Amino acid sequence: MAAQFTPNGSAPSVLHLLHRAGQCADELFTTIGGADQLTPRQYEVLRTVAISDEPSQTYLVSRTGIDRSTLADIVRRLVERGLLQRSRTRHDARRYVVSLTTAGESALERAGPAVATTNERLLSALAELNQDDFVVGLSRIIEAVETGPVAEKSRT
Repeated sequence: MAAQFTPNGSAPSVLHLLHRAGQCADELFTTIGGADQLTPRQYEVLRTVAISDEPSQTYLVSRTGIDRSTLADIVRRLVERGLLQRSRTRHDARRYVVSLTTAGESALERAGPAVATTNERLLSALAELNQDDFVVGLSRIIEAVETGPVAEKSRT
């Protein structure tokens, strides 16, 4: 499918379209999940903690793509809500790791249906045969930016 051009002949900004799609996804998740549920980023942090062995905040930054200061704020809020706990590692007393509390496990489980419904609603905008390609394409974009020349330039 070719890009839809505006009346002045310019193509739409992929950057802006991705941003708007993300906003739509966040709004949909909030609407489906309810006001007392997790934000999409909080959910992803809890999910990543759940599938990791003693993750540090640095590890969570690398796995979620959430910047360091935002992730620290998310973890602080989740600790305050009793969904995560921080503790020193067994191997390095200077290093903190995070883990799910029982309440965090419950919150993650309760959010599962909202995540599934949000995913279904978002993907329903595409033909079924394009849905897997879309998800793979998004993953490839992320990987290319994180590991390719763009990532190298941003680190220098």
